[in-house]
Amino acid sequence: MKTLSPNSLSRLIRPKSIAVFGGKEAGRVVEQSKKMGYKGEIWPVHPTKDEVHGYKCYRSVADLPAAPDAAFVGVNRMLTIDIMRQLRDKGAGGAICYASGFSEAVAELADGHDLQAQLVEAAGDMAVVGPNCYGFINMLDGALLWPDQHGMVRTEKGVAVLTQSSNIACNISMQMRGLPLAYLMTAGNQAQTGLSALAVAALEDPRVTAVGLHIEGFDDLEMLELLGKRARELKKPVVALKMGKSEAAQKATVSHTASLAGNDKVSGAVLERLGIGRVSSLPALLETLKLLHLVGPLATNEISSMSCSGGEASLIADSAVGLDVNFRDLKPEQLPVLRETLGQMVTLSNPLDYHTFVWGNGEKQTIAFSEMMKGGYSLNLVILDFPRSDRCDPADWMTTVDAVIAAHKATGANAGIVASMGENLPENVAFRLLDNGVVPFMGIDEALVAAQTAHAIAKAWARPEPLPLLKSDVREGEARTFTEFQSKDLLKDYGLPVPKGRLVASVDEAVEAAAEIGFPVVLKGSGIAHKTEAGAVRLNLTSAEAVRSAHTSMQDIADEFLIEKMASRPVAELIIGALRDPVAGPVLTVGAGGILVELMDDSAVITLPATKAQIEEALAGLKITKLLTGYRGQAKGDMEALVAAIAAAADFVIAHADSIEELDINPLMVLPEGQGVVAADALVRIRR
Repeated sequence: MKTLSPNSLSRLIRPKSIAVFGGKEAGRVVEQSKKMGYKGEIWPVHPTKDEVHGYKCYRSVADLPAAPDAAFVGVNRMLTIDIMRQLRDKGAGGAICYASGFSEAVAELADGHDLQAQLVEAAGDMAVVGPNCYGFINMLDGALLWPDQHGMVRTEKGVAVLTQSSNIACNISMQMRGLPLAYLMTAGNQAQTGLSALAVAALEDPRVTAVGLHIEGFDDLEMLELLGKRARELKKPVVALKMGKSEAAQKATVSHTASLAGNDKVSGAVLERLGIGRVSSLPALLETLKLLHLVGPLATNEISSMSCSGGEASLIADSAVGLDVNFRDLKPEQLPVLRETLGQMVTLSNPLDYHTFVWGNGEKQTIAFSEMMKGGYSLNLVILDFPRSDRCDPADWMTTVDAVIAAHKATGANAGIVASMGENLPENVAFRLLDNGVVPFMGIDEALVAAQTAHAIAKAWARPEPLPLLKSDVREGEARTFTEFQSKDLLKDYGLPVPKGRLVASVDEAVEAAAEIGFPVVLKGSGIAHKTEAGAVRLNLTSAEAVRSAHTSMQDIADEFLIEKMASRPVAELIIGALRDPVAGPVLTVGAGGILVELMDDSAVITLPATKAQIEEALAGLKITKLLTGYRGQAKGDMEALVAAIAAAADFVIAHADSIEELDINPLMVLPEGQGVVAADALVRIRR
């Protein structure tokens, strides 16, 4: 992919003139831009038509009155190449390639890859979006380079949503959630211009408040880093729905590392590093964008909830389990007013069930909601499901809406109304709430995910700006797997603590080495990948006779043996791993080690380079950290030494960034506080 500057894309996405090429689809572009009040020039190009929807037709690119800012090219794939070259020579700002039959269709069309390369060559320095792409909708200016129906309306400000999938973009355009969509963009094959560059260009528009991404696969990591950087600088949050199986992760057969660092975990670690929020569904993406549009990132995870039903209070409390949201208790000073307003039968708690005693009483509801909003919560929610408007009278529900709006305006606190079921919040009510600064949430789960994500972005922005991700070209050559002894010899030069040990062959050498090292010792067969399964390990040998017996029992398994000092009993065993992700490059993993690696599924990915604070944060999220911090009165692990060991492994990976294929330190034995750590086993794979 040839990367273009996001600044070069502003002319394309905010055009003052649009040229369209093709028949039916091109006609729709003209029709929809005209319908939405586009004020710029529209120049249809067609070999036989004289006009399209009232606009004069031109016969060719050469006949256009000037170089268009944007062009929609909706002709067959072969003719597309010629038109792109002509537009480039004319000085056009950019073009949408609607045609398919390029790299996405190589299974059916053998020339797909070649034709896509020709498209990029023809475009040159002119931005081209696609191929196999619908284009974009700009509802700020009414510019629609879009060949299909949509459900959007003009807006003065709003969010930008970007996706590779044109069909998902169509679906998003039809949302009835009250979300103000400023831009809707598709990227198709991303042959030249990727999703990240388009996102940066949209973010730079002062009328855009937040950006949402639907990502099938990362396109350009440096541009994604720029997106995270500009989001932080402009205080415009970005949230992503990242699909987890787009890139095939590198598979390693000799260690546990690959199973820990699946590509989805790596993607999550990259997004977290860059301060880009992450959600797991389209509804959650849209609801989070509503919160970010109105409120922005949340300084804390403390939220409140009120409803007129104990069932709803229980529902939202249970939905919060496992999420980083906190229904903090009410402050003592809030209780008197709430008691006086709601009566003696209401249990004053958070979430709060205010029963139906004040239902339909706008004055008392306003007092109660205002008092709750004075509690210092980052977000205050009121659960409210509307009745069917075709069968019921919603007057009392609107009384509650008015009370929430009044309380929000009186206190200045962040507020939202949540329908437990999305269909129970009418779109007109959602618009009214948005106009009055209250977030209309559709779905309890989605509202809580939105709060969690908004707080995650705030936490990321509070940290120092991350260093650029580690990048390196990959050295040619096959990967060499080092033995345990060789691997430890490499790693100890970077500060990783390894046991004192020697490589031996004969039984006499083993006995001599054991006496020199000091009992107890461990004897292992050298050059065997999974030593425990192969029966190639003997632990806690306390005498020369024990060493002789162990060596004799393993003579048929190995020709050489590693004899080492037996480590003391650890507080916990961890794994430190590294591998080369196909997109993010070399990354570290850390997690529960030993026999617990796959059993606990307890691991974190650390992108590189990593600071001490990043390592500590990764460790804090592990379940096994409870053991390391003195679980139920047990000894604490040497956390300082553990962090230093992980940093040493990171230094080794960074030093071998162009050649590292895999690193597996398992187990890393974390000894009691003040006694350090020991790498009991290690494996390194490096390209020759």
